[in-house]
Amino acid sequence: MKVTVFGIGYVGLVQAAVLAEVGHEVVCIDVDAKKVENLKNGVIPIFEPGLTPLVKKNFEEGRLQFSTDAEMGVHHGEMQFIAVGTPPDEDGSADLKYVTAVARTIAQHMTSHKVVLDKSTVPVGTADKVRSVMEETLKARGVDISFDVVSNPEFLKEGAAVSDCMRPERIVIGTDNEDAVDLLRELYEPFNRNHDRMILMDIRSAELTKYAANCMLATKISFMNEISNLAERLGADIEKVRMGIGSDSRIGYSFIYPGCGYGGSCFPKDVQALIRTAQQIGYTPRILQAVEEVNHDQKLKLPEFISRHFGEDLKGKTFALWGLSFKPNTDDMREASSRVLMEALWERGAQVQAYDPEAMDETQRIYGHRSDLKLMGTKEAALQDADALVICTEWQSFRAPDFDAIKKSLKQPVIFDGRNLYDPERLSKRGFVYYAIGRGASINIA
Repeated sequence: MKVTVFGIGYVGLVQAAVLAEVGHEVVCIDVDAKKVENLKNGVIPIFEPGLTPLVKKNFEEGRLQFSTDAEMGVHHGEMQFIAVGTPPDEDGSADLKYVTAVARTIAQHMTSHKVVLDKSTVPVGTADKVRSVMEETLKARGVDISFDVVSNPEFLKEGAAVSDCMRPERIVIGTDNEDAVDLLRELYEPFNRNHDRMILMDIRSAELTKYAANCMLATKISFMNEISNLAERLGADIEKVRMGIGSDSRIGYSFIYPGCGYGGSCFPKDVQALIRTAQQIGYTPRILQAVEEVNHDQKLKLPEFISRHFGEDLKGKTFALWGLSFKPNTDDMREASSRVLMEALWERGAQVQAYDPEAMDETQRIYGHRSDLKLMGTKEAALQDADALVICTEWQSFRAPDFDAIKKSLKQPVIFDGRNLYDPERLSKRGFVYYAIGRGASINIA
């Protein structure tokens, strides 16, 4: 099938590459000429395991194209994916200007029937807006051309997006048109062979499903962080509690890891957007508001631990920081806990020596060249002459370090662990002062 994807961001690029991999002819359209040229030259704008070879292979074999020519893209595919960004507006609601701009562009250039798929994360009612914009544009052109608008939300995890796209747990389709369903069954047939993963529903339910899924996961994280705060005060160990409740099949182990707060491009933005949607219809979403508040406060845990140990004035102190991205296997630093931590340390006069396997360039892009930030080539280099080690991201390479080398490199054997990577008793026996999240029964507080 011939497919056009508008927006070569995280979702659009992964979806396009995977569709091309199974044999569809995909054209990607973006307004960023530099990004398009870089992709043609094999320069991938994001780090995602498995994505670079997939893009390069399908581009070289001619199934995947990149262009800024919107008219060509509209003419190319009967299936038109809208995968542009929906950044938060000033009040936290999703800004739909890029979505409606693509809808207008499609309607301006289409000369035959199109199926327009909302792949972007969009509020309930967006499909109605897309349909209205397209109808107005076609009317202004004086033409009567049929089209369908379908909600087809993505459920990709950063760090596992390619595998999620190749082997989806579900394919949610929101439409009231059987002809569109038939086309989508053909499009997604390569991913549907083991068993039928397509879940059909009305458009508004599909739009809400995406937000509900992310908000549920965010709720699990904030709930566990809330319990971790209780554990600290009650002298309990949250890791033992996690094992105890995770063994219940109704709860499970996924997304109940306590830590220094969630970040990324989805959870913070989607929780805020659903809160605003609820408020706009006169409903107070108390659980979602609490989820957001708990997460905001949780990102202050590491700065609080550091102040508890070293005091408020950190002038002359240097901190080794392991982990900058909001989660492992990505270079994404949007809403990352590391940013809250570094900015709090700088405000109190401290220096940061940071290392991350993938997010160093992104850190440089965000913060530029600062005298109080050194980006180090290895995790070991970040430790040299630092007053303490702080961990913000649970990269695999941080899980089993040489503790003797850490102790030797640091001025003081102090670790602030925002991801609970280590065993408190073992570190205490090695002479470390170890601050972790919700491990009140075993923390050695100086």
